[in-house]
Amino acid sequence: MPHGRRKSGTSSSQNPSQDQSQARQNQPNETNSGQKTSIPTPAGEQLDLYHREYVKQFQDLPISHVLDQNMSYVQSAFHDCSDFVIRQFEIQKGRRAVAAYVEGLVDDAQVNAALKALMIDEGGPGKTDLLSSKSLPVAKTTHVFNYAEWLTGVLSGDTGIFIDGDEHAILLGLGGSETRSIAEPETEAVVRGPREGYVESIRTNTSLLRRKLKTPQLKTRSVVVGRHSNTNLVVAYMESIADPALVEEVLQRLDKIDIDAVLESGYVEELIQDSTYSPFPQVQHTERPDTTAAALLEGRVAIFVDGTPFVLIVPTTFWQMMQANEDYYERFQMATLVRVLRYLFLIVALTTPALYVAITTYHQAMIPTTLLLSLAAAREAIPFPAVVEALIMEISFEALREAGVRLPKTVGQAVSILGALVVGQAAVEAGIVSAPMVIIVSITGIASFTIPRYNAAIAFRMLRFPLLILASVFGMFGILIGVMFILGHMAKLRSFGVPYLSPTSPLASSDLKDILIRAPWSQMGARPEYLDTQDTQRTDRGMRQELSAQGGQKGKQIEHDHQAGAEEEGS
Repeated sequence: MPHGRRKSGTSSSQNPSQDQSQARQNQPNETNSGQKTSIPTPAGEQLDLYHREYVKQFQDLPISHVLDQNMSYVQSAFHDCSDFVIRQFEIQKGRRAVAAYVEGLVDDAQVNAALKALMIDEGGPGKTDLLSSKSLPVAKTTHVFNYAEWLTGVLSGDTGIFIDGDEHAILLGLGGSETRSIAEPETEAVVRGPREGYVESIRTNTSLLRRKLKTPQLKTRSVVVGRHSNTNLVVAYMESIADPALVEEVLQRLDKIDIDAVLESGYVEELIQDSTYSPFPQVQHTERPDTTAAALLEGRVAIFVDGTPFVLIVPTTFWQMMQANEDYYERFQMATLVRVLRYLFLIVALTTPALYVAITTYHQAMIPTTLLLSLAAAREAIPFPAVVEALIMEISFEALREAGVRLPKTVGQAVSILGALVVGQAAVEAGIVSAPMVIIVSITGIASFTIPRYNAAIAFRMLRFPLLILASVFGMFGILIGVMFILGHMAKLRSFGVPYLSPTSPLASSDLKDILIRAPWSQMGARPEYLDTQDTQRTDRGMRQELSAQGGQKGKQIEHDHQAGAEEEGS
C-alpha cells in the first residue's frame, strides 16, 4: 500500500480483520511498561494498540461511541508524551467530552474559547453535527470517523474533540505555533521585484501564492507522505491551464512515496524525479511566491512541503534553470543582454580549466608566441603538470566556497576573501601553482556564480572535473567528447515526460522567444507548447496594435508647442 495519502477522502482497508490478524502476528504484544494495553472495538474484538506502528494503519479502526474507549486509546497511544494534553469536561445535561491537543501547536486562547462554548451547549446525544454550526466559535471544523484522520489532524495542530455517544470526532482548526516571519529570500535576491519569500508554514506559503493568483481556478490538493512524519504536502495548479494528465501524474508519484519521514522538499524531489543518477536537476525549487505563480500560469505544477520554505515546480527544463525572476521585471533589452551573458559564462564555467589544460599540454601551437613565452616562464618552476595544478586549485576553491557557506555570515565572507587572496598568492610564491592557473580558476568561479539556480550551478561544477580529466588525456578531442556526451544525456533526459531541452529539442519555434532572448510581453502571447496546456493564450495584442495605429487615446490630436507656434506665425 502506498504511504502517500491524499486527504480528499477517507480510505479504508479492504479486509480489516485480516490486517488486524497480520498486525498481531508481526508486532510485539508488550508495551514499554511491560503491560499489554488493549481496547474493545465496536464489534467487541480486542485490539492491541501497539500492534499498529504507523498512523495510516488506523484507517480501518473506527472511532467508538463509548468515550471511555476513546480515552483509553488516546492515553495509551500518547504514553510518555509530555507535550500532549487531554482535557476532560462536560457539556450541559451531564454529557461527557474530551479535548486533546499537542501543546505548542495550538493557540491556547482559541482552545479555551472553544471549550467554553461547548460547556454551555445543551445538545443531546447524536447531536454533534449541530455543534459546528451552533456552538463552536471556530472557522474550520472537520468531522472524522476513524483514528487515522483524528491522529493526523491532532499531530498537525488541530484540537480533537470526543463526545460520549457519538461515533465520530470533531477536529478544530486552532493551530497557532510560532513561525518565522516573512522576509526576502537570500537565495533568490533581486534588485527589482517582490521582497517576500516562503516560510516553514505550509498554510502561510499557500496564502502567499493565493495573494498572487486571486482566482478559484487555483486548486490546492492535499497529500500526506511519510510513515512517521506524516508530512503535509499541497499540490497547486491552475485548473483551466495545466494539463490534467500532468496533475494526475504528480499526484500518483506522490501517492507511491514509501519512506519513514519527509523532513524537507529535497526528499520529495529525489523520489519523484525521472532520472535519479543524472547530475542535472529535473525539479526546480524556489523560495519566491512570484516565481511559483509565474510557473503555474505557464501550466506547471507546484508542490508545497510543510516545514520548508522551498517549493518544488515540475516539469523543469534546462532553459528554465537559466532564467531569473528579474528577467521579467526589467525591460526586455536588458533581460536579453543579461541572458546572453549568462550563457557565455556558462560555457566559461564548464570548459575554461579543461581548455587551459588541453592547450598548454597538447596544442601549444594555438597560443600566440608572446603569450606562450609568458606561460612557459610562469610554469617554469612548477613541479606539477597542468592537470594536477588545475585539480589542486579547483578543489581548494570548492573547499573555500563550502567553508564560506557553512560558517556564519560575518566569518564566512572573511574566510572566502582571505582564502582567495592569501592562500592563492602564497601558493604562487611557493611555486606550487602558476599565476595563470590562479586567474583561470578565479574566472571559472566567478562565471559559475552567474547561473541563477543553485542546483543547476552545482551540476556544472561537478561536470567540470570529468572534462578536466578528458582534456588531460585526449586534449581538445577529449573536451569535444565530453561536451557531446553531456548534450546527448540532456537530450535523453525527461522531467515528468517533458524533454529536458524543450523547446529546442524537439524544436518548437514559437517558444524560442523566451529562451536565449526575452521578447517583449506583447510578443509572448502564447504559453509553452511543450506543456500541452488547456488555455494556450496569455496576452491580447489589441492594445499594442491600437498604440501603433493611433498613438494611444487621442494621440494624434495632441498639438506640440512648436506646431502651435508655427501656426501663430503663419497667421
